[in-house]
Amino acid sequence: MRLSTYKDLIGQGIKGVWRNRMMSFASFCILIVSLLLVGLTMLLALNLNRAIDSMESKNEIVVIINEGTEKADMDSLGKRIEALANVQTCKFFSRDQAWKEMVADMTDEEKDLFEYADKNPLPDTYRVTVYDIETMGNTTVQLSALENVESVEAPSEYADVLISIRNILTLVSVAIVAALVIVCLIIISNTTRASVFSRRKEINIMRYVGATNAFIRVPFFIEGMLVGIVAGVGAFFLTKFAYVGIYNVLTGLNILSALGINTLYSFDSIAKYIALAYIAAGAAIGAVGTTISTKKYCRV
Repeated sequence: MRLSTYKDLIGQGIKGVWRNRMMSFASFCILIVSLLLVGLTMLLALNLNRAIDSMESKNEIVVIINEGTEKADMDSLGKRIEALANVQTCKFFSRDQAWKEMVADMTDEEKDLFEYADKNPLPDTYRVTVYDIETMGNTTVQLSALENVESVEAPSEYADVLISIRNILTLVSVAIVAALVIVCLIIISNTTRASVFSRRKEINIMRYVGATNAFIRVPFFIEGMLVGIVAGVGAFFLTKFAYVGIYNVLTGLNILSALGINTLYSFDSIAKYIALAYIAAGAAIGAVGTTISTKKYCRV
């Protein structure tokens, strides 16, 4: 087809949205609800993953250094720890520093018990965080094998719980999003089928006079895509309203810090990605759903 033909078909599609405004509005409502369900589910999963990552970063491995190790050997040990592939941070904590922190957390009765201690009973240590807690076990083995290391203490059980939660969360999120997309396609195709059915005679006449499937279906494709784009824009602003409100409540009540979570994603930091995702998904689902419903009437 020539360029002018495509322009004409696009124009017909745009006019078709207004001519069939009741059905277009029905499709718009279904799409916006579906997009909101998918979008809010994804945002919840995204923030839960970030919360888990925040908790993961607090999982420190404590490397206890042999008593009597020289300062130069301790420095050398620190460099070897930092050289390990999965090590993110490595901080040295002297026995004196650890003792001060311990005393600061003691009650007066506990301080009296240690008042007459001959020496500081705490060891020098390195506190290590890792990039990936799934390989924390291997990292622990590597740390234990280093020279001048007495022992290694790692929160392995807690790490296993976080890994399980993250895997379950990912699986459930994917399943919910896939199910919502499929349901949305089915509903949209059924909704637009009524609009297509009302124009079935027009479609049949065009088919009999030699119009190709593409010529017949492009206007419907454009209609569905335009409705999907408008629904995507609407879903974006509704999501912004809901997300910002919830975000302000959580941050205002200091709930996040109480749970040991650094922060959630601010809306501004992810707004452009949300907008693009909504518009692209709305256009794709609207266009595909409409196209599915026209397929039957293109057969003669």
